Order: sequence, then C-alpha cells, then structure tokens
Amino acid sequence: MEVINYSILRNNLKEVLDKVSENQETYIVNRGNSNAVIISLDEYNNWQATVHLMKSEPNRKRLKEALERDKKGEYIIRDLIEE
Repeated sequence: MEVINYSILRNNLKEVLDKVSENQETYIVNRGNSNAVIISLDEYNNWQATVHLMKSEPNRKRLKEALERDKKGEYIIRDLIEE
C-alpha cells in the first residue's frame, strides 16, 4: 500500500492505474482533509463478495466454524462424482 498525494496521482495516473490493475497494488490518495483509496476491480469484487457472505448470521457462523476446522486440520476428503 502506498500513500501519494493528488498532484503525484495526476502526473502519474497511467502508471498508478497500471500498477493497481496489473499488480493488485493499493494506493491511498491524500487530499488534505479527505482521502481516497484506489484498488483494482478484482479486489473490489472480492470485498463485495465477502460483504455479501457476511451479511447473514448463518453464513458468518458456518464460515467461522469452517475456519476453526481448517486451523485444526480437520478435513473431509471425498471423491469427485463425474457424470
């Protein structure tokens, strides 16, 4: 994550956007009294998917339980059913 000011962003917009889209870099643009963040569309979509999954209490509970099982190494291995 890199912090840049608006003037640097304006003068280097193509390079900044290339780094964001190609390298998944994140930029914080310092604008004095307010800041902005530039992230890739992929990153944004991932955040939106996470927000969607976390909206529901049952989903949050299932995800938390799955993470706990993962930390303990508790896995169920199944064969794929091919049609």
